[in-house]
Amino acid sequence: MKEILDAILNPESTSADFAAVKLPESYRAITLHKDEQEMFAGIPSRDKDPRKSLHLDEIAVPQLGPGEALVAVMASSVNYNTVWSSIFEPVSTFGFLERYGRLSAETARHDQPFHVLGSDLAGVVLRTGPGVHAWKPGDQVVAHCLSVELESADGHNDTMLDPEQRIWGFETNYGGLAEIALVKSNQLMPKPKHLTWEEAASPGLVNSTAYRQLVSRNGAGMKQGDNVLIWGASGGLGSYATQYALAGGATPICVVSSPEKAKICQDMGAEAIIDRNAEGYRFWKDEQNQDPREWKRFGAKIRELTGGEDVDIVFEHPGRETFGASVYVTRKGGTVVTCASTSGYMHQYDNRYLWMSLKRIVGSHFANYREAWEANRLIAKGKIHPTLSKTYTLAETGQAALDVHHNKHQGKVGVLCLSPEEGLGVTDPELRAKHLPAINRFRGE
Repeated sequence: MKEILDAILNPESTSADFAAVKLPESYRAITLHKDEQEMFAGIPSRDKDPRKSLHLDEIAVPQLGPGEALVAVMASSVNYNTVWSSIFEPVSTFGFLERYGRLSAETARHDQPFHVLGSDLAGVVLRTGPGVHAWKPGDQVVAHCLSVELESADGHNDTMLDPEQRIWGFETNYGGLAEIALVKSNQLMPKPKHLTWEEAASPGLVNSTAYRQLVSRNGAGMKQGDNVLIWGASGGLGSYATQYALAGGATPICVVSSPEKAKICQDMGAEAIIDRNAEGYRFWKDEQNQDPREWKRFGAKIRELTGGEDVDIVFEHPGRETFGASVYVTRKGGTVVTCASTSGYMHQYDNRYLWMSLKRIVGSHFANYREAWEANRLIAKGKIHPTLSKTYTLAETGQAALDVHHNKHQGKVGVLCLSPEEGLGVTDPELRAKHLPAINRFRGE
């Protein structure tokens, strides 16, 4: 790995230099072990500790197939799917790998007794397989996490509809929390030149998810003047939604859980902010019954902040805890767009407020290649900024996942893989200087 890292750190290295670098037989990676799937059986979700299930192992470099690339990973990040994987909820990811492995002789490589996690990366292309023409060794790249086969007509209008659509590093093996990753070439995008490796690695999954969910015609199709309610507006996903609302001429109504998180939203430029803990909202009376009076109180607070208007769009991801309130507060003809259910998958809402007011619920899952490319382009142009708050070493990934699991983080947390330290990888310092306060916003610097 030293020869690879030396080539990356040398600004004079050429594509030919990278092509000539000898690949190692193995590399370090963060893994789950198949024989430990039941290790947390009977333990409440919050008490499941990713530090016990995530291992730093030495993994053999996988065989490179057609349309694929091997990437030297300088940095990655922790997403909620890493947390879900690490606690084997809602199901073990080894079921995903087994099903993928049955698809073809080539995909059988993914069905292993270990699972290399990670759905983000920033790094350098080392090798490309047959049929790859757009990328070459030495290219500095980031990867989005949509893995598709595209052998069905269903996926050719929107690749997210491909029947064999998967999330790389979650439903496939050889993900980004490692020193080397295996990706399809149509996952690759140019690394933003003004960002460090760890900054560039942090937006991928959440930035693209927020773009499709809020901006794309496949999601809410946000327009200028819209009022957008954003749950968890300072978090890894919500912080991008807040930026997109502000950049697109909409008004974000940011829901947070502390004064510190409210301050982050204010620093981004948001003015309408609701601290749900300070307001004491309790949308559920008990495990079985919600409290419509709290929905109404919440709606009144929103109208107080918007000059009497209801929200056009609700950016939903908490799920069970908030969904009833989200449907209620959306204006007539408005849209609730949901991409996750971090507080529970079984949603309940009063359908009268949906059908009689002609509201829509739109499901949104990650992003297709075009949407991911556009989201990355906005990062590269300095229109949208990374929300990195803290960086861990590869060996500390378990702790990073635990912090995300317990919501102790702001924005996104990064993981250094091959990069020996933070701050490396910037090739456009002039653009960086222009946006440095925004880049550092979530670090509290």
